[in-house]
Amino acid sequence: MVSKAAKQSGVNGFSFSYPENLSLDSSCFLSPPVNFLQELPSYRSIARKRTIILSRDKPSGTLLKPTDSYSSQLEGDIAENLNSQSIRKYALNISEKRRLRDIQETQMKYLSEWDQWKRYSSKSWKRFLEKAREMTTHLELWRKDIRSIEGKFGTGIQSYFSFLRFLVLLNLVIFMIIFMLVLLPILLTKYKITNSTFVFIPFKDMDVQCTLYPVSSSGLIYFYSYIIDLLSGTGFLEETSLFYGHYTIDGVKFQNFTYDLPLAYLVSTIAYLTLSLLWIVKRSVEGFKINLIRSEEHFQSYCNKIFAGWDFCITNRSMADLKHSSLRYELRADLEEERIRQKIAERTSEETLRIYSLRLFLNCVVLAVLAACFYAIYIATVFSQEHMKKEISKMVLGENLLILYLPSIVITLANFITPIIFTKIIHYEDYSPGFEIRLTILRCVFVRLATICVLVFTLGSKITSCNNKDDDLCELCGYNQKLYPCWETQVGQEMYKLMIFDFIIILAVTLFVDFPRKLLVTYCSSWKLIQCWGQQEFAIPDNVLGIVYGQTICWIGAFFSPLLPAIATLKFIIIFYVKELSLLYTCRPSPRQFRASNSNFFFLLVLLIGLCLAIIPLTISMSRIPSSKACGPFTNFNTTWEVIPKTVSTFPSSLQSLVHGITSEAFAVPFFMIICLIMFYFIALAGAHKRVVDQLREQLSLESRDKRYLIQKLTEAQRDVQSQPA
Repeated sequence: MVSKAAKQSGVNGFSFSYPENLSLDSSCFLSPPVNFLQELPSYRSIARKRTIILSRDKPSGTLLKPTDSYSSQLEGDIAENLNSQSIRKYALNISEKRRLRDIQETQMKYLSEWDQWKRYSSKSWKRFLEKAREMTTHLELWRKDIRSIEGKFGTGIQSYFSFLRFLVLLNLVIFMIIFMLVLLPILLTKYKITNSTFVFIPFKDMDVQCTLYPVSSSGLIYFYSYIIDLLSGTGFLEETSLFYGHYTIDGVKFQNFTYDLPLAYLVSTIAYLTLSLLWIVKRSVEGFKINLIRSEEHFQSYCNKIFAGWDFCITNRSMADLKHSSLRYELRADLEEERIRQKIAERTSEETLRIYSLRLFLNCVVLAVLAACFYAIYIATVFSQEHMKKEISKMVLGENLLILYLPSIVITLANFITPIIFTKIIHYEDYSPGFEIRLTILRCVFVRLATICVLVFTLGSKITSCNNKDDDLCELCGYNQKLYPCWETQVGQEMYKLMIFDFIIILAVTLFVDFPRKLLVTYCSSWKLIQCWGQQEFAIPDNVLGIVYGQTICWIGAFFSPLLPAIATLKFIIIFYVKELSLLYTCRPSPRQFRASNSNFFFLLVLLIGLCLAIIPLTISMSRIPSSKACGPFTNFNTTWEVIPKTVSTFPSSLQSLVHGITSEAFAVPFFMIICLIMFYFIALAGAHKRVVDQLREQLSLESRDKRYLIQKLTEAQRDVQSQPA
């Protein structure tokens, strides 16, 4: 009885220490039935599938006649896919792979010469692609450094540096788009590389007062003026190709055509925003799939952490100890969440009312903190804009820089203070540990990205508002021409200052805070104050929010400062090495570690939020605010977007009708309905897949119960055998 039960337990994947090989062959079904096995749902399911396989294999005359029908089915499925996949991708032993290769060679003899050539060429092309992928992996930027970080600190911190590398490549591609579409035609003409000439903008139907753009005086220059110009983007930098105001031409005339620079300028902006959106969505979908698969139940979460939670990339002893503590922390957090769920279930109505009232009050406090930050940024921006026109000779260096960088300083202080306040507030809201982290990060993301939008919208309100003295000129030009003769350049200068100041803060914190703190912790560890202070943690969410903040500035400022993506590329390259040195020598990894898949999805989700917030002010500035009449390529247009209708009007009448038809409501409504139907189809498909996954999980649960049942029966049978007299 024991041997029969052991053999039957091989149906469910368990093998015991018996000499015979427990395989799922037809002899299992020809043996005498065992009553308790026939009662198992999993056994019945396998028997039913085996009956279907046997009935399907009998009438089919195939090239092979294996005795094992299960192997026949497996080989049949693999043989059908031999054309599309390599044999090495299948989880089979060497003998089975050799037998499949023999099958493949035998099948090739029955094919025509054309089919044989197609199959050989397909194999050669796949081998070439595999070799090319292997070669490109060796050309990856910072491949050795990131692999070293992964080996010492795990995949969570490695994902941060991989994300930083992605931003470097993204900004490099954005700069190449702007360079090819905007800068290259101008440089080819300026340096007489091609036989082309500039086409200057004809000033028509425009008041002369709106075209006045006062150039900075070239009188006595103080020794620190170049430093101020370099840090603020004013002076000599204002007249370079770094800013929007430099591109005051209508096009470049080549031999056979005229290059429309205003159209190219707008198309480059749309192109880099679209490319960023598609690239981020493509990368985030992969992480979303992994997160969707890992959305398990609580019991499965415990099992995954215990049996599959180890990071095998770790080779450092201290990082292994840190991973142990991280797993212990995750298990404690899961148990704490389970305790809070039970506590929530046992709450009375009075306790529920009290906790929701407290959360409402604390959220009002959070909103008040946000409102105070936004108001401070608004006041700082207005004060800076009103006093930045003061003559440099009347200021000292510190006062001048303080006025110029006042909005950047206030934004940095808000980004530093608000996370501390949110961390203190969240402890009183009685959430689970995991939800506390997510909510705090969400609030910090909103603060960091919303502060940029507040700055931009404040500048927009100052640009479009008019003083009583300048109402006539403002109404004539459509914007405050006296204070902002070239408002696009001045917005670009603000984005430039934010970028430079953020870079200075990152370097200053690393050099003047982290390194001295490391020295104090190392050589003055006996002091109690130093022990309480401790070593700086390498907090992944804070570092990610910092570089996403910088990337959002780049997206907004690239329209007003075309060379800003190049500056962002250099900035992120330097930050990579600074953060690497800081991680290796001054910081310790945070005990709250992130999985690589969760980290990548979180990083890209925050980056996608930043992109969406960057598109809003750009869209408003291009479609609502009148373009400057004194600088830039859009001086002959009321708004930047008007270049698109003007370009469409030059198309042939048939093409114009097609474009107008595509952009009309008659096309938009059916298109929207079709998109909705496609979306509903994919939602239904996802629901069907979810039901299949639930069924598979239920089947796995039944399998585990069957195995426990079989082990129990086997144990009872062994006891019966041992209890019988010899």
